[in-house]
Amino acid sequence: MTTLKYFIKTFGCQQNKADSERIAAAFEARGMKPAKGYSDANYVVINTCMVRQSAEDRVYGIVRNLSKLKIKNLKLKIIVTGCMVGLAFRDKTGEILKKLKERMPEVDEFMPIEEVGFDYEPIRTNKTLGWIPISNGCNNFCTYCVVPFTRGREISRPFDEIIAEAKKLKEQGYKEVTLLGQNVNSYGADLIKNLRFKCQNSKLRLKINSELKIENLKPIYVKHLGRYRIPTLFPYLLEEVAKLGFDKVDFISSNPWDFSDELIDVIAKYPNITRTIHLPVQSGDDNVLRRMNRWYTAKEYLELIAKIRKKVPAVKFTTDIIVGFCGETEKEFQNTLKLCQFVGFEKAYIAMYSPRPMTVAAKLMKDDVPYEIKKKRWQILEDLINKPKLKKKQFS
Repeated sequence: MTTLKYFIKTFGCQQNKADSERIAAAFEARGMKPAKGYSDANYVVINTCMVRQSAEDRVYGIVRNLSKLKIKNLKLKIIVTGCMVGLAFRDKTGEILKKLKERMPEVDEFMPIEEVGFDYEPIRTNKTLGWIPISNGCNNFCTYCVVPFTRGREISRPFDEIIAEAKKLKEQGYKEVTLLGQNVNSYGADLIKNLRFKCQNSKLRLKINSELKIENLKPIYVKHLGRYRIPTLFPYLLEEVAKLGFDKVDFISSNPWDFSDELIDVIAKYPNITRTIHLPVQSGDDNVLRRMNRWYTAKEYLELIAKIRKKVPAVKFTTDIIVGFCGETEKEFQNTLKLCQFVGFEKAYIAMYSPRPMTVAAKLMKDDVPYEIKKKRWQILEDLINKPKLKKKQFS
């Protein structure tokens, strides 16, 4: 009997890569083996990203090329999953799924990533670093971002399940782990909300302790813009993982307006927690941040940077920046440039704005910054932050 083979092509972030490891585990549980490439695979899975238009376009290109293979191999099955499919299945009109099927008729199945659960241990490609998803989805609805529509509202994995996975990685000899989520530092808000509903606030702390299997746990609130936002359990989770003794514990990605003092204290307390923190700023201009629905000012972002540096002296920062967002003026861009010069980011993931379906920006704002200007602004920041020689000149 011939063993069937699968091949997975992954686009996008570490969360997508972790999802692909779970997809591989599901295939191997059915007796399949990994293929070396597209040509010797019986099943090709394309795990998609929609954060940028360029990633979406690459998917269409790959499917077109696979259609030629399908002519030679009639048994080849093409499966598309990930963010493109997530968006399509959350579109109640059905129009997006219809368009995907029209544009990629060669695809045999559009599979929501939610169909791949945590029943099997991931097939990890890295034998020293393990990715651990702690939550999926996002509740923030930044006006440019499609993630709440591709992955849905934020759902946290059970606390004890995450710790169990981390312990197993340590037993298997892994040196590093990275906790993954669209907004890791809001982890647990939904768990607390559900528990509150169950016990209607009576003996809340006792019930949280019992269900999450961690002692002396009290929800942590971050005060922002004059009010307390969502409760979070992330500092507790990060501390429990750090206690396991990994050489390095990392986390991606953290939201500036949910970064609590308690989280800073945990990072400072454990030397094995990363000293390179990814803290997306997106823009250094207050007007642009408001249009983006980012709940902080440039001043507040810099105050957070200073607070972390005071507690964690060796800390470095990486970030995400969007240039050419709707209506961005030269003055607004210069404010971003000034912030970047002041912070001295270790690395920046810089993107030129492209409208994403279903987002507020795509519906209500005009993509009015010419491509040539976006490209110029991208290059200025790229040279400032990411080019080693220029970086040394700027910050030495």
